[in-house]
Amino acid sequence: MVDRTDSSTDNIITTEPSPMGQSSKPENRHWRWTAADIAVGAALGVACGLVFWGFNFAYAWLSPLIGGILPGLASVLHPLWYFSGTLAVIILRKPGAAIYVNLVGSAAEMLLGNQFSVGFVFAAAALQGLFAEIPFMVTRYRVYNLLISMVSGALVAVEYGVYLMLFRYQGVAFLSARGIVHMVSELVGGVLIAGVMSWYLYRAIAATGALDRFASGRARFAA
Repeated sequence: MVDRTDSSTDNIITTEPSPMGQSSKPENRHWRWTAADIAVGAALGVACGLVFWGFNFAYAWLSPLIGGILPGLASVLHPLWYFSGTLAVIILRKPGAAIYVNLVGSAAEMLLGNQFSVGFVFAAAALQGLFAEIPFMVTRYRVYNLLISMVSGALVAVEYGVYLMLFRYQGVAFLSARGIVHMVSELVGGVLIAGVMSWYLYRAIAATGALDRFASGRARFAA
């Protein structure tokens, strides 16, 4: 897998005050995972795993071509290995959604065939899922919009970009031309692919009615 606002009321979950003026804390109910959440998350993970697996082959020949234009520029494509975390939280809107879907996707990718070690792939998937969830954690999983999706993608991009510099591109200095191009490309790709693409992919899926049983699907009717 991994080696490799338009803010609107329909995207905000608010808490209703109780008769005594105290918060009824409905997030405890909204955060509870259901069988439907688990099933949809698993299906989403498998679908993303197929994308990861297919992109492994595409990247093998795209990377040299793009890198020949400007060393480090191919990093702009890396988010196709980690967009799943942001997409998962936007759709499921539950704590741990990004980690769960990333792990399922990694398992599907490994079953199809992957040159990376099992331990590395699953550890990287969990870490990327954690970073994807950070902005949603900050809002207590109440705000879902394009801006927060972009922030989520950017955070994963920074995490993965630094990881590559420390463990895969050891001979490349952070302040070298290649290092700078790599990190900028990673960040741009993270915002555009893991952030913007995931948001509009969610909107497209919701428009089909496939998510009508979920808060993310019903939100489109409140726009």
